[in-house]
Amino acid sequence: MTSGLPRRAVLGGFIGGLALASGAAGATTASARAARREPYVPLTVGGGGGPAGTDRVHVLKVGPDTAHTVLLLVPGMFGAANDFRLLARDLVEAVPGVQVWAFDRREENLADRSGFAGPDPVAYYLDGHYRSHDPNTSGFAAGWGLARTLEDLRVVVTAAARGGRRRVVLGGHSWGATTAMTYANWDFDGRPGYRDLAGLVLIDGGVGGAFEGTGQPIRNSPEEVRERLAAIEGGAVFDMTLSGVGLGGRAESTQIWYQLAGWYAHRDPDGRSVLQPRLPDALRTPYPVTNAALLGTLVDAGFGWPNDISVHSGHLADSGDVRGWVDGGITPLSRVATAYAGPEPAVWEWYWPSRLSVDLDVADPYADTELARSLGLRLRHTEELDVPLYALQTSYAQGTIVTAARQVVANSRIPYAAYETDNGMNHLDPLFAAAPHNTLTRTLTPFLAGLR
Repeated sequence: MTSGLPRRAVLGGFIGGLALASGAAGATTASARAARREPYVPLTVGGGGGPAGTDRVHVLKVGPDTAHTVLLLVPGMFGAANDFRLLARDLVEAVPGVQVWAFDRREENLADRSGFAGPDPVAYYLDGHYRSHDPNTSGFAAGWGLARTLEDLRVVVTAAARGGRRRVVLGGHSWGATTAMTYANWDFDGRPGYRDLAGLVLIDGGVGGAFEGTGQPIRNSPEEVRERLAAIEGGAVFDMTLSGVGLGGRAESTQIWYQLAGWYAHRDPDGRSVLQPRLPDALRTPYPVTNAALLGTLVDAGFGWPNDISVHSGHLADSGDVRGWVDGGITPLSRVATAYAGPEPAVWEWYWPSRLSVDLDVADPYADTELARSLGLRLRHTEELDVPLYALQTSYAQGTIVTAARQVVANSRIPYAAYETDNGMNHLDPLFAAAPHNTLTRTLTPFLAGLR
C-alpha cells in the first residue's frame, strides 16, 4: 500500500461522520428531518475572478438557530464541511446554547458532483464524463491564497455574530486550525481578527512549528517560496499532493475515488464491491470484497496508510466468498461511508489552490516577517491575542501540536488555555470517532460550556 505521503496529503479531511442509514422508511424520514435541521447555505463573498457561481462560500449549520454561541469550524487541506457534521451533533447535544457552523471554501464550487444523482456514478466519473478543471486554463486559482480565504471567512464570522448579538468561537482541524489562528492574528484594515472572536479551537493543528513532529519540513524558505510561486505562475495552480495515493493523476482523482467508495458502501455495504475491478493493481486485494470492505481498505490504518490519512476502524473479515468489514476501532466504518456518500455537503475539496499551500507554510512562524509581508500576509497581532484557546493533539505530530500552542499562549495575552492529548488516535479520528471513544468531544464540551 502507499505510505509516506507528505503531511499535506490530507491535513484535514478524508472522512466525515454521520450514522449509516439503514434504508428503511423510518431512517429516510429521520434523514429528511435532519437535513431540515442542518441547512447548507450559501453566502456571497467578494469577487475572486473565478467562473460564474464561485464568488460564494457555503456553511453547514447544526443546532438551534437561537443559540447564543456559534462554533465555526474550518476544514483542513482537501477537507470540506461534512468533516464536522457528527462532531457538531455531539457538541450541540452536550452544550446547550451552542450552534456549530462548518465552513466550505469557495473552491468547493468547482466540483461537479452531479453524477451522484445519476444512475451510474462509476461510469460518470471514472469514464471521464464529469466537468473537470484543467490547471492550465484555471489561472484564476493562482490568486486564491490565504488573504482571499480569510476575507471570505470574515463574511461568515460576521454573519454568525449577528451584529454582536452572538459569540463566535473559531476553530479548525489541521490546516483549518492554522487558518483559524491566522484569522485571529490578521489585520483587517486596522482591526485585529481576534476582536471578532470569543475563543479559538485547535484540532491537531496550529502554528509556530505545530507540525514539526510529523517529520515533514515546512517549505517556507525564500528560495522554496520563489520556486513555488514560479510554478504557480507557470500553471501549477492546484496542489497535486493527493496524486501520491495512486488513484489517478488529476487534482481531483483521489477525491472522486474516495467519494465513490463511500457512496457504494453507504447504499449497499454488504454487496460485492462495484469499484474493486477498476482499482489500480497496487491497491486491489487478491480476493473479492464488499463495498464496505473496499472503503475500509482505503481508510483504515491497518492497511499501511500513514497517520494523516487514516483512522482506527476495524479489519477485513477472515473468510467468506466475498469478504466483508468488521468494526473493531473507535471510528465505525458506517460513519465513514455515510459522510463520503455526500454528495452535498461533502468531505472533499477537489481543487486545493497551490497558493493557499504556500501562504499557510509562510504563516507558520506566526509573525510579521519580511517574507510574509511580501506575500501580502497581514500577521500583525500575535502579542495582543486575548481570547481563550483549546488545543487537542493526537499521535500524528508526536507532541508538537500542544508544544506550539503553549508557546503561542506564552507570547500573547491569552487568558487561559486547555491542552489535551490522545495518542491512541490518528489525525482524522477526532473528527469521526464514536462519541464514547472521542477525546475531542469529551474535552471540548467543558471548554465551550465554560466560555464567558
